[in-house]
Amino acid sequence: MPSHRRFIATYIMCSGRNGTLYTGMTSNLGARVWKHRAGTFEGFSKTYGCTRLVWFERFPWGTQAIVREKRIKEWQRDWKLRLIEETNPDWLDLAADWFPENDPNWTPPEEE
Repeated sequence: MPSHRRFIATYIMCSGRNGTLYTGMTSNLGARVWKHRAGTFEGFSKTYGCTRLVWFERFPWGTQAIVREKRIKEWQRDWKLRLIEETNPDWLDLAADWFPENDPNWTPPEEE
């Protein structure tokens, strides 16, 4: 996986447009998104099918990403929808082209 997808981020995954939302943070967004898609990230997001990356924000420090994640989790749903639609009004999957699953030489990214 190209290194430009390896950074500290707060992110939102969804089950579909205006569907169930999951907010998280990670130091390796590519690996984390892959875990959500593959269903290996146990818990809420797996239960509710949150497999589409619809929003993320980069941070230089993990502590900043954690603070942002906690704040967003406290928000009302309509605030989260507005946040997503400010940068992604069509609710496109921002990681749609990150994983070449049909390439036989490709292996999924791993989190550290």
